[in-house]
Amino acid sequence: MRPFKFTQTNDAANAVKTVSANKSANYLAGGTNLLDLMKEDVSRPTELVDISRLSLTQIKNVGNSLSIGALARNTDTANHPLIRQNYPLLTQAILAGASQQIRNMATNGGNLLQRTRCPYFYDTAMKCNKREPGTGCDALEGINRMHAIFGWSDKCVAVYPSDMAVALAALDAVVKVQDANGKERAINFADFHRLPGDNPEKDNTLNHGELITSIELPKNDMPSKSYYLKVRDRASYAFALVSVAVTFNWKGNVIMNPRIALGGVAHKPWRALEAEKILSGSVANEENFKKAAEAEMKAAKPLEHNKFKVELGKRAIVRALQMAMNGKG
Repeated sequence: MRPFKFTQTNDAANAVKTVSANKSANYLAGGTNLLDLMKEDVSRPTELVDISRLSLTQIKNVGNSLSIGALARNTDTANHPLIRQNYPLLTQAILAGASQQIRNMATNGGNLLQRTRCPYFYDTAMKCNKREPGTGCDALEGINRMHAIFGWSDKCVAVYPSDMAVALAALDAVVKVQDANGKERAINFADFHRLPGDNPEKDNTLNHGELITSIELPKNDMPSKSYYLKVRDRASYAFALVSVAVTFNWKGNVIMNPRIALGGVAHKPWRALEAEKILSGSVANEENFKKAAEAEMKAAKPLEHNKFKVELGKRAIVRALQMAMNGKG
């Protein structure tokens, strides 16, 4: 780990100004991802600003939305009564991620900002455009079993690792951020994370120094018809091969307002828009679930070692929809 300046603050405006003024500065909250990256010499900040003392931990109703503080811990968020009662999909997704010890430390804002676990990104001996732009991507011709099947480019095939974010994508969340001038802006969750394109080093649409202050969830009238399914190599502390977050309501036996997001398949949580189109207004049955899954996975472009993700994705979508329909969420 390289030397760095360490600053503590309990003032959000001061934190934002400090990080904005130094292009190689980072915020430090739970540190569950950043410190690992620093130990591996993947991330090399010259300054860390500790924001763990900021008062951004509240989870509360604000108008027709639920506001989730960016510094609330993952465990506290998953177990909060307002989340469990109204957004069980989010509870399921958070509890599917990492380990209890990590969830006790990790913050919601940090969860959204975590970086890929691509082994080529972590291995500084390998070529990686995400770590060092312009060097190449060894994963393209290497072992790419865990990598993307949607939205990748010839610059990067890494996938985004968060479980929580997949649920937030399905719930149409909004991310609130603050800049160095004290101005706030709201980012629709679909626009928060980026596909790699020609700049895979950019994971999201934040400007340097912008601080996530909260995550807003619109009023949800479909908590009972939701489910988070995570398919992984082992039952604990493993990242998804494919994950599916589904939520919908229905009138009679007809699906209304379906929302589906996939994890483990792209550089960002992948919103399954084709599947949603087919399901909207359709009868909730296995035949229509399969049609939706087939339509969504038709656009997949697997790599040499992850072709299995296409069929796995189809089955996972169907399974998640069945579980949601049966009230297993």
